[in-house]
Amino acid sequence: MGVVVVVGTAKGAFILRSNKDRKSWEIEGPLFKGWKVTTAARDADGTYLFGTASDVYGAAIQKSKDLKTWRQVSAGPAYAEGGKHTLTQVWKILPHNGVCYAGVAEAGLFRSEDGGESWEPFTGLNEHRTRDAWCPGAGGLCAHAILVDPRNPKRIWCGISGVGVFRSDDGGVSWNAKNNGVPVIIEDKDYSDIGFCVHALAQDPNSPDRIYRQDHRGMFRTRDGGENWERIENGLDSGFGFPVARDRASGALFIVPLESDEYRVPKDGRFQVFRSRDDGDSWQPLSRGLPQENFFSIVLRGAMDVDHLDPGGVYMGTTSGDVFVSVDEGDSWTALPCRLPRVQCVAAFVDD
Repeated sequence: MGVVVVVGTAKGAFILRSNKDRKSWEIEGPLFKGWKVTTAARDADGTYLFGTASDVYGAAIQKSKDLKTWRQVSAGPAYAEGGKHTLTQVWKILPHNGVCYAGVAEAGLFRSEDGGESWEPFTGLNEHRTRDAWCPGAGGLCAHAILVDPRNPKRIWCGISGVGVFRSDDGGVSWNAKNNGVPVIIEDKDYSDIGFCVHALAQDPNSPDRIYRQDHRGMFRTRDGGENWERIENGLDSGFGFPVARDRASGALFIVPLESDEYRVPKDGRFQVFRSRDDGDSWQPLSRGLPQENFFSIVLRGAMDVDHLDPGGVYMGTTSGDVFVSVDEGDSWTALPCRLPRVQCVAAFVDD
């Protein structure tokens, strides 16, 4: 038993395995050769669900109990035929208390109550009153972040690139934009509550109203479930980046800032992760074991995860195919002996 890390890339998935000491790793794969693997999750019964995508065959959800034998779901998330929207990619799968949520592109949110075998849309979000004014970000019009309140499953958040954060308080029937305090990217002439570009969200499970937001305009935090956002950039050399991850055991936060929107690479070619141990009040750079010159690859929004062991393991993959592992909450890093295709997603799981 130990740690299983799924690394989804632009040309298949790779499986990293280690004991809980995480000192040595075995690398398996690729799975789904030639397919993009865009998200990976594991349900409470141990079933893995992968989102895959092909420019020819479209998007699909694959299921497995053992990461060896796979079956494609025959009735995955889908928009109505002949409708205004087309589903091209599954950006996020989140199993939570017997329900699976899927965020997709074109932006939309779906749910399944039978382990991902069939899906129904959240019409209140997918056909929101502002929908016709939604504009895609550089990565397209994608619903990539999903949070569910562990105290109240009717309270759901969804982050959509180029649009903003939405929250439902009634199980997904109705949705309201929650972006107050975040600078707008593209101001819409009709709707003042959209035009924001959230890159990633992370939540404090012990205080679910506390949510962290890596945004196009900087790093933000809310203490009231999204009603108000405040900038938290003390110690950062840049507020622009894509992923944000939180260690459930220690509460440590991890982000990977880039130089700027206009130059999306590590500043000065130095690859650094920043960590906060005080809920985002301050940040410290971490670079031991990471390339410190001539490194211009980045970590995408879904390509960082933590394993929640003690001390926490942190995992990230880059657009140049490097995979870095820390087993001491980011104090030091090791590059695994591989050079994979462009990393789309990273997901860590711990077996008892």
